[in-house]
Amino acid sequence: MENSIFYQEINNEKEVFEHSFKNKIPLLLKGPTGSGKSRFVEYMAEQLQQKLITVCCHEETSATDLIGRYIIKGAETVWIDGPLSKAVKEGAILYLDEVAEARPDVIVAIHSLTDHRRELFIDKLGETIKADPNFMLVASYNPGYQKGYKELKPSTRQRFIALSFDYPKADIEMMILENESGIDHSNAKKIVNIGNKIRNLTELGLAETVSTRLLVDASILIKSGLAKRQSMHVAVVEPLSDDEHTTTSLRDLCDLMI
Repeated sequence: MENSIFYQEINNEKEVFEHSFKNKIPLLLKGPTGSGKSRFVEYMAEQLQQKLITVCCHEETSATDLIGRYIIKGAETVWIDGPLSKAVKEGAILYLDEVAEARPDVIVAIHSLTDHRRELFIDKLGETIKADPNFMLVASYNPGYQKGYKELKPSTRQRFIALSFDYPKADIEMMILENESGIDHSNAKKIVNIGNKIRNLTELGLAETVSTRLLVDASILIKSGLAKRQSMHVAVVEPLSDDEHTTTSLRDLCDLMI
């Protein structure tokens, strides 16, 4: 089956994922925002023809959200499985995006699924569920975001094998822009050059630098007919900062290089 999701491999990560799935070993993806972690998981789920269940974790995500809860339906109380329980039972790939953002009880809930037991205990039901053979746990996080505040403990990280993601080299990033947006090579090169220039401007103190995702968005806008400068402003500059001095500097840079 031909893949409908485009993904450009960088460092043999496809084979690592396949072996992780085959050997039932949890996989952790580490890297900055917009570096292709989620796209990679979607691509591999399609490649392996496995159902994918994605949970975008945030500071309010709890174990109950993942495992399930009782709800009132009509005159009775019924149990509703959460995404984690569904994935364990159905043999799906469960992707916990930005898992470090979730509440600590989420990490506790998945511990027994990340070792030889591969089982989930549902305390509200008093049941222990053995994971389907095709169940796979994949998690991602950004090690550089809020460093020292929201990080995974070493004891948690060592329950996974891990892949590091970063923004691709210029030639590969240009290929991604061309495939994702249909933009021509000349403009793709200019946009990638701008992205790399901004990534090297450490003096601006940006909390997050420009991601491949933002460069793809700019390419799509340019391809659709929006003026190049405005495309760069709205897709790259404005999402990066609210500081007037910083955005002015970034706009000037984009205008000069585009």
